[in-house]
Amino acid sequence: MKFLLHEMSWLEAKEYFSKNDIAIIPVGSNEQHGPHNPLGTDHFIAKAIAEETAKRTDVVCLQVIPFGVSHHHRRFSGTVYVSPETFKSYVKEVCLALSYHGVKKIVIVNGHGGNLNALAELARELKEEGTFVSIFQWWPASSKLLPEIFKPEERGHAGAEETSMNLALHPHLVSMDKAVDEEVRKHPVQAEGTILPLDTADHTGLGVFGKSTTASAEKGKAVFEAVVNELVKHVNLLKKAKIEDLMAKSKV
Repeated sequence: MKFLLHEMSWLEAKEYFSKNDIAIIPVGSNEQHGPHNPLGTDHFIAKAIAEETAKRTDVVCLQVIPFGVSHHHRRFSGTVYVSPETFKSYVKEVCLALSYHGVKKIVIVNGHGGNLNALAELARELKEEGTFVSIFQWWPASSKLLPEIFKPEERGHAGAEETSMNLALHPHLVSMDKAVDEEVRKHPVQAEGTILPLDTADHTGLGVFGKSTTASAEKGKAVFEAVVNELVKHVNLLKKAKIEDLMAKSKV
């Protein structure tokens, strides 16, 4: 069976939606990931995870939405960003289009942490409108499923963990000879419990949060398999769930 929506004909899509009320949408960003990783890292990884999960669960997967909330990376060339409001509205309207075709459960595979607040807001809004949206992020899953495979300093933005995923999925786009390790700079007014309006350039000169030189394709393959297996579990549970059990409870 075809599992990518854009490869189906409208008749094939109609057949799928007549029998299924679930779909997967990968989203990411186009932003700097150090001097060694491609700008598309976040949407490349989200797309790979989403498509492999769709294949294993017989759930349709949409094209990846590549641009996200990356304003904080703008000082690095090639970063393309949209506002949280625009991102949220765009993804929400994609979800509503799916809803028109009978989809009531949507799994968003998010490859970029900066998108999370906007996605969480749209998920709450769509729940009120009868569509249940879950959001999956691979790096928190990896830290729980494989806690020993990377040290904390290897799990930061453009670090060894993310670079390892790139090496496993598309090694031809990674330049390990340019990989660097950077110690994240602490802002002079930073204190515990404070949130500052800082950009990536305030923390790092080359865009790497921590250590990236210890990355390997072998580690990346282990992470990819672990997070896909976890997402497959979630999707299969969601497939079986009744939409009425997922909706907001009545007033108490």
